[in-house]
Amino acid sequence: MRRKGAGKTLVFLHGAGGGSSWLPFMETLSHSYDVIVPEHPGYGASSDPDWLERVEDLAYFYLDFLKAFDLTDVHLMGLSLGGWIAAELAIRDTSCLASLILVDAAGNFVEGAESVDIFLITPEERFRAIYYDQGLALSEMKRLMTPENADTAVKNNFTTAKLAWQPRAYNPSMLKWLKRIELPTLVIWGANDRAFGPEYADSYQALIPGAEKVIIPECGHVPNVEKPEEFIAAVNDFIGRVAT
Repeated sequence: MRRKGAGKTLVFLHGAGGGSSWLPFMETLSHSYDVIVPEHPGYGASSDPDWLERVEDLAYFYLDFLKAFDLTDVHLMGLSLGGWIAAELAIRDTSCLASLILVDAAGNFVEGAESVDIFLITPEERFRAIYYDQGLALSEMKRLMTPENADTAVKNNFTTAKLAWQPRAYNPSMLKWLKRIELPTLVIWGANDRAFGPEYADSYQALIPGAEKVIIPECGHVPNVEKPEEFIAAVNDFIGRVAT
């Protein structure tokens, strides 16, 4: 777990790529918030527990995590797989939460919408699908796909497959319960997300009562990395309006 900053608590749940790095957007947010970034069980240097079988298990794990650290009024943000976990958590219990921020979140399903199958493409194709800026895609691939990171990448991919292989990256049982999230919610999406197209953002907004939506143009699956200024501005505006 990484933690830095002061102010309102913001917990960030990472995506399938893992949470081993303190990224620039986290550093910027830590100037305004107490930013907490845990690494999911089964990813990176974290252990791979026997009880971890489904995304719902991680939702319960993080409910226990919030309780263990006595965290209240939490602004819970999740990216991709982390967004799916955050949504599953909020369906079950919002008592520790002040708001929910879903960033290009998995877990949903929209018939006919674009969705790249990350399990059936090469690493280069995956990076190209994640980023709108193809130059950034290649530079991030060179930065992350190193021999030193190979074992971690295999471990992360294995855990992601265990959690999201069938059905592919969504939980059909979750969708009918998103209506239980009676909490200020912001859906942030890259307009050019090829992993989960913007139709998924529309669906999340429609299924969560009162949810707001921000679509960031010329941006792929990770707006927090590809368009950090626009992303942080949307987060600050939302939290500034809903925080008590």
